[in-house]
Amino acid sequence: MSTQKHPQQALTPSALLHTMLRVSNLDRSIAFYVGLLGMTLFRKEEYPEGRFTLAFVGYGNEDQSAAIELTHNWDTQDYEHGSAFGHVALRVANVERTCRYLAEANVRVVRAPGPMTHSSPQRQVPENIAFVADPDGYRLELIEHPSAC
Repeated sequence: MSTQKHPQQALTPSALLHTMLRVSNLDRSIAFYVGLLGMTLFRKEEYPEGRFTLAFVGYGNEDQSAAIELTHNWDTQDYEHGSAFGHVALRVANVERTCRYLAEANVRVVRAPGPMTHSSPQRQVPENIAFVADPDGYRLELIEHPSAC
């Protein structure tokens, strides 16, 4: 039996590596994602000739987990988000406690904790969710999974 991959499999992506967000203040964003959300700073890379810095943050380790790439373009202070991007979803053990903690740290809670507005026939119990905004206004959905911690 051959152990070679089928040619189509070799051409198909096999993992989600990262999602990139452009940020206006890299230190402030790292403080939010690492300091408040408990992510790990996997690595930080400066590109002086391109005038930008990348910081990769996430949970677990970068070799096995998807990351968020925070991109700081040195010469740009503000970005328009547009209407296509929705949010990044994060699992939390308790949505209400997490929102209280983040609100006390002056994080904007965009949608208060509560059950998802619309239900799905596949779900027995609606998810308990909330939305918060990062320092640049990107939305993060917090989804409660009591077994998360």
